[in-house]
Amino acid sequence: MNSQTLITRHDVVMEPDDRRVVIKLFVPGEDAQVGQNRASSLIERILQLDEDETARLLDDVLSRFAGRHHDLMGVFQHHYEVVQHRVPAEIDLSPTARTLIGAYFSHEYSVEAAALCNPSMVAHPDQTDLEPGQLRAAISLRQIGEGHISSVGFCTAVLGPGDALRLEDRGGPLLIGARSGAKHLRQQLSAAMIDADIDNEASAYLISALPEWYTDEEFEDVLVHVPAELLTRLTSQATLDRIRHIVAADYAVTFPATVPMHQRVLWPTTPDESNGMEDARFVQVLDPDGRQSYQATYTAYDGRKISGRVIFSRDLRHFEITALHGPAARNKGMALFPRYVNGRKLALCRSDGETLGLSERDDQHRWQNAVPLLTPHRGWDLIQVGNCGSPIETEAGWLVLTHGVGPMRRYAIGAMLLDLETPERVIADLPEGLLDPDEVEREGYVPNVLYSCGGVLHDGRLWVPYGASDVRVGFASVDLDRLLTRMVPTGY
Repeated sequence: MNSQTLITRHDVVMEPDDRRVVIKLFVPGEDAQVGQNRASSLIERILQLDEDETARLLDDVLSRFAGRHHDLMGVFQHHYEVVQHRVPAEIDLSPTARTLIGAYFSHEYSVEAAALCNPSMVAHPDQTDLEPGQLRAAISLRQIGEGHISSVGFCTAVLGPGDALRLEDRGGPLLIGARSGAKHLRQQLSAAMIDADIDNEASAYLISALPEWYTDEEFEDVLVHVPAELLTRLTSQATLDRIRHIVAADYAVTFPATVPMHQRVLWPTTPDESNGMEDARFVQVLDPDGRQSYQATYTAYDGRKISGRVIFSRDLRHFEITALHGPAARNKGMALFPRYVNGRKLALCRSDGETLGLSERDDQHRWQNAVPLLTPHRGWDLIQVGNCGSPIETEAGWLVLTHGVGPMRRYAIGAMLLDLETPERVIADLPEGLLDPDEVEREGYVPNVLYSCGGVLHDGRLWVPYGASDVRVGFASVDLDRLLTRMVPTGY
């Protein structure tokens, strides 16, 4: 493999920054093997402090941490409210004491202290104040911290003119988005119930009683009105509990407009993703009604099993998260097409773990078994192949960045071309790898791996952000015409 004369590596490199921290709830003892909660005894000790000492301690905390977080006092107050049931009812606490208790039940978490990798790139919602030939890009990042917990972060870059690249500032306090009320689609619930093999009279009643779109409150209202005759059946309560868990896995997150994109963090919110949100592949999607949105697939991980999720956003400030369903959604690495193709909602996937395929979503919102597109067949990809983000539309066809895994689990990035009208047909392939780890990039937290979750085309140039061995993010670009010229027709 040698495409070094074809693609340009840029000098701009992002390294993990352990100063990028979020503030989270901390409950002493809950992370111990015994699981003994020590909250009550801690609160008792805090309550023994006199008011002067309480004020002094709170002033000290604020002086140390105030500049590192958005609305630190508000967070402390919220964390106090989470544990205030452990404060004896007869005790009337001062605002200072309540805030200090909240501080003791808080801690900082460095979101990228372990690794920073697997970026994707899309056009930024804000394209103001740019020079001719420039594009502002929003970049999503997989950031990994203590306990190998992955979250989604963002940064911003300006591309062009030509091969110029400038990263914008990543400084300032981070903020985890606030969970907000979600709107659920009845078809999505039906798809989830098919996957979970849920079908009895209680579930059928529930589906029939829900409107096409419903809120969490409307769902609970329908549950309350399930006929008593159905509730007495042995399986009904377990069924309804399972459905409640399915509905709760879909949620929404909102950030204040005053918080810039690079300070926003999508943090694991449900049990299904408690150990991480991995490898978000963002893409701008054009719907049949002409509206644009940002969408991203990612892998939710609970420490034992994985499941697919999709993020929907109009502005990268309000995000709606729902589960993916169907046989093609059971593995990692799904990537959505940026528009419907002849009325079909399509995605790249790797449902068998080693073959890159094409899946279509049916009328029940289930992703069907994939049509194979690319199988491992070259020395550098004999272990497995997959995508490196969503297809990019060009006049020549759908340009797909791929990845292949070879000896010593070495990852490299390649490329292929799909027919615009019939993406099941591979029309060209890059015979050699486009980008593979150099002597610096091969060293890191996960050695010998280059991996991207999506690039962007701007002014005739393909821009590829990529993670290098999970310790840094690099950037490369290639002239689109030169890349297409190097590709060869194939009969796949």
